[in-house]
Amino acid sequence: MRAFFVDLQRYRVLLDSNRFFNILYLILFTPAIWVLFSYRLGRWVRNNLGIRILQIPLKIITLIFHFFNCVFTGIEIPFEAQIGEGFHISHYSGIVISPKAKIGKFCNIGPGVVIGEAGRQRPKKAPEIGDYVYMGAGAKILGGVNVKNNVAIGANSVVTKDVPENATVAGNPAVVINHKGSLDFIKI
Repeated sequence: MRAFFVDLQRYRVLLDSNRFFNILYLILFTPAIWVLFSYRLGRWVRNNLGIRILQIPLKIITLIFHFFNCVFTGIEIPFEAQIGEGFHISHYSGIVISPKAKIGKFCNIGPGVVIGEAGRQRPKKAPEIGDYVYMGAGAKILGGVNVKNNVAIGANSVVTKDVPENATVAGNPAVVINHKGSLDFIKI
């Protein structure tokens, strides 16, 4: 659950002040935080809760809670996806993440982003995304691609090939347009 508090800290950067009511407002009225909380709680119950008698009912409760959060917000994050701490969802709706996806720490994701399995090989592979990666609105990252650290993926880009470190990619198919990276887009 430590990862959730790091996630929450990424949202606090948006506040004018860190007063209690501003933080409470942020938690109550930011649907992305609800989904991240239910995702982190569900993963914690599945991976860290050692008390067997409590694990099964809590798995069911967290599954139902997470399912309704995902349906309400339009953000699909399965418990099997591996997402590092400091994950930030800019705006909710239309976000789909594969259960096989691996996403590093301090990444930003925009609305309409798909991180999905693709390819003709069996089993299908999902993307591995490094740390400090910015994914613009509508970006699609598909197949067994490897997106390195500090990458910026432009809005509506379709990434189907590996992306080198510190690159900015855009287009369909995505191509490297410069090597300025993502650090201008990610606030920590």
